[in-house]
Amino acid sequence: MTLTSIDRINIAIDGPAGAGKSTVARKVAAALNYVYVDTGAMYRAVALHALRNGIKPSQASELQALVEAIDLKLVPTPEGQKILLHNEDVTELIRSREVTAQVSHYASDEHVRKKLGDMQRLLAKHKGIVMDGRDIGTHVLPDAELKIFLTASVEERALRRYRELTESNYIPLEQLEAEIAARDKLDETRDIAPLIQAEDALLLDSSDMSIDEVVAFIVKLGNTKLMGVSE
Repeated sequence: MTLTSIDRINIAIDGPAGAGKSTVARKVAAALNYVYVDTGAMYRAVALHALRNGIKPSQASELQALVEAIDLKLVPTPEGQKILLHNEDVTELIRSREVTAQVSHYASDEHVRKKLGDMQRLLAKHKGIVMDGRDIGTHVLPDAELKIFLTASVEERALRRYRELTESNYIPLEQLEAEIAARDKLDETRDIAPLIQAEDALLLDSSDMSIDEVVAFIVKLGNTKLMGVSE
């Protein structure tokens, strides 16, 4: 099937930290010839920018000014999506431990969420988008034609992260489990756009599934949904 701009859909993939959303969303987008939007990377870029400027999550007015003036671009490349912050490639820098530990605190700010939410909706305006995050189906793209809530047990998500570690960034598995559980609580209890499953989202527990199995399942759903929309 050859897709055009008038017969594409938007796919929202939400879920907690470490559920594999970004990897799955990127592979689903590639399989469907869609554009992948990594919203988590956008929040990480804001966190990095704020940390560099000495702005704490509690400094609401300063954070609002920073995010209103931010120059943030998502650039697709054959190697993956690059994140440009004021024309600097920060794709790797936003994955640092410092940013990971603080990003949920910055993401809780209402001005940050409004600014990035507006940017994300603009990116999805012409359809053909696969977007992952924590409030895509409920807040950013409530009209997305396909919504997935991708999750896995805390233990499984920590184990996946643990397997990706190297000697230079080693963290005990127990610490990873505690950090993921703490981030879940923060994301689920924040006042602005908390992490919840949209009423019309499909719950998909990937604890016992491979990445490829999850991707194939979502791609099949996407094609089925697309045929229904086209008809």
